Amino acid sequence: MSGEGEKGASPAGLNDDGKSAAEPVDMAHLARYTLGDQALEREVLELFCSQSVTQLERLRTASSDKEWSDIAHSLKGSARSVGAWRMARAAERAEALQFDSPAGERAAYVDELDASLKEADAYIRSVFAARGA
Repeated sequence: MSGEGEKGASPAGLNDDGKSAAEPVDMAHLARYTLGDQALEREVLELFCSQSVTQLERLRTASSDKEWSDIAHSLKGSARSVGAWRMARAAERAEALQFDSPAGERAAYVDELDASLKEADAYIRSVFAARGA
């Protein structure tokens, strides 16, 4: 999967062609890593969604700057690896937030991540429904 320094993992959320990703998940980006194996794509995306839900819950209850930063960093990497550029940008912003920021500000970042995950999840479901999978 994509590493942070690769072109496809742009902090600006650009896809590998340098264009803004229009969809919540860049399926072409993911297909390069799954070699077009749609069963593998489904498995990777289902794992991404379920693990992201778990990580978001952990982020909500983070009790230190390190814990907050580590979880946000993990979410950023996971999102980049599947081409969920909007979520990756939201996680990057959360990662940069200082933990001693007001709880309401941290909650807003978690809400933004949650919204981008829900958007990605709905998109993923529509892709697989269209494929008849």
